[in-house]
Amino acid sequence: MTTQTILISGGGIGGLAAALSLSRQGFSVTVLEQAPSLGEIGAGIQIGPNAFHAMDALGVGELVRAKAVFIDGLVLMDASTDEQVCVVPLDEPFRKRFRNPYAVIHRADLHSALLEACRKDAKVTLRTSARVQSYSQDAGGVRATLTNGETLEGIALIGADGLHSAIRAQMLKDGPPMVSGHTTFRSVIPTEQMPEELRWNAATLWAGPKCHIVHYPLQGWKVFNLVATVHSGATEAVAGEPVPTELVHQAFAHVVPRAQRIIHAADSWKRWVLCDREPQEGWCDGRVALLGDAAHPMLQYMAQGACMALEDAVCLGEQLAARPDDMTAALEAYRQARLPRTTRLQLASRAMGEYVYHPDGPRRMARNAWLQAKSGEDFHISLEWLYGHGRKAA
Repeated sequence: MTTQTILISGGGIGGLAAALSLSRQGFSVTVLEQAPSLGEIGAGIQIGPNAFHAMDALGVGELVRAKAVFIDGLVLMDASTDEQVCVVPLDEPFRKRFRNPYAVIHRADLHSALLEACRKDAKVTLRTSARVQSYSQDAGGVRATLTNGETLEGIALIGADGLHSAIRAQMLKDGPPMVSGHTTFRSVIPTEQMPEELRWNAATLWAGPKCHIVHYPLQGWKVFNLVATVHSGATEAVAGEPVPTELVHQAFAHVVPRAQRIIHAADSWKRWVLCDREPQEGWCDGRVALLGDAAHPMLQYMAQGACMALEDAVCLGEQLAARPDDMTAALEAYRQARLPRTTRLQLASRAMGEYVYHPDGPRRMARNAWLQAKSGEDFHISLEWLYGHGRKAA
């Protein structure tokens, strides 16, 4: 093989971030996206300081800041009693400590910032309607075969093709994702439809028995993002399916009236059934490696899925730049660098859902007592491992 291009399967947040990271290290990159156009579905996501550290390294931090909403706190409300349990302050001491803010943003706005940067980069080629079906490799390079039969060659292949990754399926043969039994309903509403007394500049979590509701402002306070999750016992993965409002109302009929008012403020909902996977060690195979949800899909409860993909991308670029003549060794170094942290987030996300978001009875009381005893400084110290990652020295 003679091509020196790195192939990336997937043009989502992780794939585009990987393209930028690699191009900044001098590599030529071709992004292969299965959809007919490059875009992002979904609604709001939360971005911790660690994600901003990564985006600054990728050169898109300011683009994202221009479209983000900087919130003042993470608020936990008890959906059984209407009691405020705690607030994690995200004010100036937080930003000074972690040298970046905490923000919320529409997924499409984050994706568009990455896409704009990729389109301006001469080393990045973007292709659509190009689904990678399989790969093969030898000592000289790797071949990616598309579903239309076309074969592309490169020096490495990065699988950033999401939860249902075809590259992971070939590499690990670990079957479909695990269905959690939790159903998430999502809606976005104009700010004027949000109950006025609940228009808080915060990411607010109403935690109830086997359910929770999250809301926060987006797009310059024009809209509020609503996320409502319930233990539904679902056994099949669903993504973006419209559902009647009555179904959502019934699922949250047991929470306090103020929390129900949030649910009733929306007039259209779609549902997703949450999935993840058991952590796996082997997400590298010679010149092929996985990234983001293809490598370490996690539940939403730590709000770190996209953040981990951005961190992955920065690490990938650094490791390949350090070993440009040995892709196999470079990708293995990337895997070893990322595996402990992403595994911790996968497991922590499950634990947060069980012990913070959804407990009832004595567990709810224990959660409240534990969190109410913490000061703002206590919270900041406990989050050092998460948000301090990638922070530059003062």
